[in-house]
Amino acid sequence: MNRLFGTGRNKAPPPSLTDTVASLEGRSETVEKKVARLDAELAKYREQMRKMRDGPAKNQIKQKALRVLKQKKVYEGQMTNIQNQAFNLDQTNFTLETLKETKNTVAAMKVGVKQFKKEYKNINLDQVEDLQDEMADMNEKASEIQDVLGRTYGTEDIDEADLEAELDALGDDVGLGDGYLDEAISAPGVPSAVPGEASTVPAKPGEVPVDEFGLPQVNSG
Repeated sequence: MNRLFGTGRNKAPPPSLTDTVASLEGRSETVEKKVARLDAELAKYREQMRKMRDGPAKNQIKQKALRVLKQKKVYEGQMTNIQNQAFNLDQTNFTLETLKETKNTVAAMKVGVKQFKKEYKNINLDQVEDLQDEMADMNEKASEIQDVLGRTYGTEDIDEADLEAELDALGDDVGLGDGYLDEAISAPGVPSAVPGEASTVPAKPGEVPVDEFGLPQVNSG
């Protein structure tokens, strides 16, 4: 039967937008090279015409230049058309890719919400609140333990008024300190003479001479 009626050929899949854009860009590059070649040819003709005098030869070169310029205009139009087609398809491809990404994002969000709901069922808010209360009680008990451990033992209760009175008295003692310093300054110094020798420092009028120990001298006669 297949020999009589033949079999349908498998249709090739339609080209994707990406492939089509790449094909159009390749054609645009080919046309662009042709335009560049025509530009170089025009530049050569213009240089020849600049050096030639008016006449049949110059007119002949001018006709060639006009023909090349016409071809260049045609190719430039084709290149612009191809570039516009490639741009439009590229924008369409970008829009489709954005839609695909949006679809994937929505699907991922649905999966996330589903997992969240599943996990949320395993959480009891009352138990969470109870745990919070237990943590607060634990912290309070820990603070109480620290207070107990910080207590001191073997110290008597001292009235704060007595402490203030003692502090004031200490201030008075500090103020009276100048008296004993004056007495220390006026006391006799350390003897510097050899024991048994008389002091060589003459006594002032009205003063009793002293020996090397600072004691009053006694006349042996």
